[in-house]
Amino acid sequence: MGVTRYSLGRGRVTADHTGRAVLMMVLSGLSFSLVAIMVRLAGDVPLYEKVFFRSIVMLVAMGAVAARSHENPFARNPRIPALVLRGVFGTGAMFLYFYAIEHLTVGDATVLNKLSPFFVAVFAMLFLREKLSRHVIPVLLVAFAGAALIIRPQLSFQALPAIGGFVSAAASGAAYTVVRHLRGSEPPYRIVFYFALVSVAVSVPPMVLHFVRPEGLQWLYLIGGGVFATTGQVALTLGYHQAPATKVSIYVYAHVIFAFLLGLVLLGEVPDAFSIVGTVMILVAAIYNYRRVFADAVTSTG
Repeated sequence: MGVTRYSLGRGRVTADHTGRAVLMMVLSGLSFSLVAIMVRLAGDVPLYEKVFFRSIVMLVAMGAVAARSHENPFARNPRIPALVLRGVFGTGAMFLYFYAIEHLTVGDATVLNKLSPFFVAVFAMLFLREKLSRHVIPVLLVAFAGAALIIRPQLSFQALPAIGGFVSAAASGAAYTVVRHLRGSEPPYRIVFYFALVSVAVSVPPMVLHFVRPEGLQWLYLIGGGVFATTGQVALTLGYHQAPATKVSIYVYAHVIFAFLLGLVLLGEVPDAFSIVGTVMILVAAIYNYRRVFADAVTSTG
């Protein structure tokens, strides 16, 4: 059965192209993993500059989409407060995620950030009044237990980066919950545009006060992070618009696999036993939850 989805702008994409959607999701995972690598390779460039360059490229790209669609993203709109709120949550998540990347292995920072779908389930229940299926509760317990193994809570400042990665997932979950609230009422480009706009607005003041000029390849890494982030966002959006989310959402976890592989090959990062076990627990919880959601969707349409 075909599906109808919005494209990046107002245009619609009709039909269910699952194979193409999976390819887009995997490309998105690779792109977002390369963003993490770029953040690490950029070295001692301040965090706010990394956020700025990551966001300014996306802002320009989404502005181009708006211009091509003959739309004004600043037009009066009663949902602008919600768009800005999504941007605030997303920006907070980005700062915390980049902080985690700077101090943890890329794989650990990524898998902690990928707890966000579990937070979406909790926040959707609390704020959108969506029902929480009984099977989700043990899934949440397994996922958060896996996160605890990666964080290994301790009364030490050494735990702060891991806690930052965990909180980045909560902030991302809050951002995606706002996106669910906006679903069907706002084109994807405008949601991403306001996310990038808020990120740029937050990062510019400290840049003006304490700008540190990047040197040599750092320029390439910073701009590359913005390019890969934009590629990842576009691919993710197109993936969800080519097929139902119940069929393709699990492939967002390709991001985790790519992060571990690239961290190992490019940075020589070898995860320890606790990280491996914790990651496996989170992935198993995600896969089980995906299979249950998919089964429920099939049953409801059967």
